[in-house]
Amino acid sequence: MALEDDLSVRSAFYFLNEQHLLADRPIEEWFAPANWVQHLGRYDVTAPEIVDAIRDLDDNGWEVGLHGSYHSADDLLRLREEKTLLEDILGGPITGGRQHYLNLTVPETWQYHRAIGLAYDATLGSSTECGFHAGYHPIRPFDDDFLVFPLTIMEQALPDPASDLEAARETCERLLQEAAENGAVMTALWHPRYFNEREFPGYRRLYRWLIERASELGAWIGPPRALCEERERDGTDHSHRSKAGSSDSGEQRPSSRRV
Repeated sequence: MALEDDLSVRSAFYFLNEQHLLADRPIEEWFAPANWVQHLGRYDVTAPEIVDAIRDLDDNGWEVGLHGSYHSADDLLRLREEKTLLEDILGGPITGGRQHYLNLTVPETWQYHRAIGLAYDATLGSSTECGFHAGYHPIRPFDDDFLVFPLTIMEQALPDPASDLEAARETCERLLQEAAENGAVMTALWHPRYFNEREFPGYRRLYRWLIERASELGAWIGPPRALCEERERDGTDHSHRSKAGSSDSGEQRPSSRRV
């Protein structure tokens, strides 16, 4: 929050309410080491300090959204429960979110998001490759108001700025220029832990540079909810209308966002 305050920008924070492995998942899942990683050691979204953080973010202009739990991409009831709990904490509606680990079943996950009242999803993308793989404009998979914002950059897919900051900047610069040339929305995902310079040196510095460089290029910078609202006010629609399951997509102006 302090970094973005200094940069005079806002982004979106997506909050996870992960199931507990022993309390909520079938016994046969207890014996897989990967499941212990997925389900244990997560924060409790109802803990007082997390509730305070959620409300502070909302009060100060950040977007609070849903980070669907690991199995919820295929579980409508679970998604609805997670959304309801987060909205109860927030004291108001949420607009969209992203699935944990980019888990996505097309078109079912988007159908579930739309069914529970979300206006957008930001899951479509890669954790290993950066780029406009799904195009430059948002997808309207059902030819209605529901939007899919493809992911352009996940921080862990960039060259490690601790060992080669210039290579990481060059990748970001190339994508910023491509976004500007094509009138695209460029979305960036930065997990909160990557702002810890002692544990992940260089990533905080790189994020600052990315925002400052986007601003130099005249980009609109903000969370997807604000972009959705602006598009409604302006009556602009540069989205790509396609049948659910199509790999084509895109978006409009360079924007930044993190989880």
